[in-house]
Amino acid sequence: MKLSIPDADTLWATLPAARRHEVVLMVGTEHLDELDHVNNTVYLVWCEAAARAHADRLRMGTEALRALGAVPVARQHVINYHRPALLGDRLRVRTALTVHAGVRSVRAYTIDRLNDGDPPEQGIRLAECQTEWVWVDPVSGRPRRTPVEVIRRFGFTVEGPGQEQG
Repeated sequence: MKLSIPDADTLWATLPAARRHEVVLMVGTEHLDELDHVNNTVYLVWCEAAARAHADRLRMGTEALRALGAVPVARQHVINYHRPALLGDRLRVRTALTVHAGVRSVRAYTIDRLNDGDPPEQGIRLAECQTEWVWVDPVSGRPRRTPVEVIRRFGFTVEGPGQEQG
């Protein structure tokens, strides 16, 4: 699956609530690098934290997934940076499950600045990310189709055995 970052804002408005989540955070000194802006790797940490919060909200955290016999592991990350985040910035990290097929799922993320003076609803886009996840058996580490309960809980429909639909 070759990743290309979709128009996350359009996706956000059209996806069911179970497939999307957002968190708001403040940039602290621990996020900064020697150039006094947020280090590139921190954006990825924030994206993963938003994904975990989404899973926890739906009661599909790591232990629940392990009990169902499949956990996601990252296969590929793509991040486009537009502007730097700075100390004291108020940020919104949105994540949306955009695709699910067999053993793979794709999450899109947006990171927007929401400081005073920024456009109130949309903010200022700082970065977009997309991660391709592969579902694996937590014991063997081998790829595994996603359990139906996981597919349903995250807002995808199941049409028949092994046939998921967005």
